[in-house]
Amino acid sequence: MMANNNYNYQAHTASLSNIPDRNFLWSVFQKVDRDGSGSINATELQAALSNGTWTPFNPETVRLMIGMFDRDNSGSIDFNEFGALWKYVTDWQACFKSFDRDHSGSIDRQELQTALIGFGYRINPTTVDMMVKKFDRLGVGTIAFDDFIQCCVVLHTLTSAFRQHDTDQDGIITIHYEQFLQMVLGLKV
Repeated sequence: MMANNNYNYQAHTASLSNIPDRNFLWSVFQKVDRDGSGSINATELQAALSNGTWTPFNPETVRLMIGMFDRDNSGSIDFNEFGALWKYVTDWQACFKSFDRDHSGSIDRQELQTALIGFGYRINPTTVDMMVKKFDRLGVGTIAFDDFIQCCVVLHTLTSAFRQHDTDQDGIITIHYEQFLQMVLGLKV
């Protein structure tokens, strides 16, 4: 289950694209900021994002992303936070497309397994099947773009929490039940 220290999906995605021109980003930001408040909330962001399936972007993924980029904990993102989020989504889109080998617009079990191996995770097929079931909102055996982001962010977050207790990095931890609850309930997922 543990990720290889030599490879990290964040480092992989960070190298895929550059932040676009500030003027372009500002025009997009103004269109997304429908109420003109100077910040974008989860509802506005969800309406602006496309997952490629003609369905609304997963609200849970939107919530996770707002939480990741909302530096002042206001529940919304300002222009600078939006620029970082834009790059993040664009990089994830490139990453998603690179693993969508059949160009179906979704990730199947084998493509997810390949992606996870590429990110340095050694996860058995049964667990990968569970992940597909967990993040397949449409119930078709595949994961859409927005759900792929959520899947990877959740896996990374859980792995980071696990590693805090896995001091010898052998993939095994011993914790009490309350420690487990505190670890899981304390996560931003």
